[in-house]
Amino acid sequence: MAIQAVPTKGNLMNSKKSLTLSKLGYELLDKKRNILIREMMSLIEHAKSVQSKIDDAYAAAYLALETANVTMGFCDEISRAIPEEDSLTLNYRSVMGVEIPIISIDEGDGLELNYGLYTTNSILDDAQQKFMEVKHLTAHLAEIENSVYRLAHAISTTQKRANALKNIMIPKFEDTVKYITDALDEKDREEFSRLKVIKKQKNQQEQN
Repeated sequence: MAIQAVPTKGNLMNSKKSLTLSKLGYELLDKKRNILIREMMSLIEHAKSVQSKIDDAYAAAYLALETANVTMGFCDEISRAIPEEDSLTLNYRSVMGVEIPIISIDEGDGLELNYGLYTTNSILDDAQQKFMEVKHLTAHLAEIENSVYRLAHAISTTQKRANALKNIMIPKFEDTVKYITDALDEKDREEFSRLKVIKKQKNQQEQN
C-alpha cells in the first residue's frame, strides 16, 4: 500500500532517492549474506576434519595414559603437579563486520615437563605429548564452532534485514513513487486541459 504522501515534485525526488538507497542496501546485504554463508560452510567442512582428528587423538591419548598407568602404577599424584592451564590467548578477526575468534596457545620454549624424570618413563612422556595434541585440537575445534555460531547469527540477522528491505521498504517506496507520479501526471493533464479551455475561450472572445 502506497504512503499517502503529498504529491509534490520534492516528495517524488525524496521517494525516488529512498527507493534507490533501499535497493542498494538490499544488494549489499545480499552480498554480505552470501559471503558469510561461504565462510560458514568452509568452517563447517573444516570442523568435520578436526572432529575426526580429535576423536582419534583422544583415543590415542587415553590409551597412552592407560599404558603409563600399567607401567608406573596410577599417575594420580603426578597429575596433581600439572599447573592450571593459562597458555590460551584469544584474539579476533573480522569477516564482513562479524568478530571471529582466533585461539592461540603459547607453549613457551617447548614441551615443559612438570614431573621428575627419575620416577617416570618415556611412556608417560608420550601420554603427555598426546594430551598436548588433544589440547590443541580441542582449542581449534572450539574456535571453529564459536565462529560458526557467530556467523550463523549474523546470517540470520542479515537475512531479516534484507527481507525487510525487499518485502516491505522497497515495495512501499515503489508504491509511493507510483502514487506521486500518477498524481502529478493527473495534475498536469488537468492543467493542460484548463489551459486549452482558457485559450479556446480567449480565441472566441477575440473573434467576437
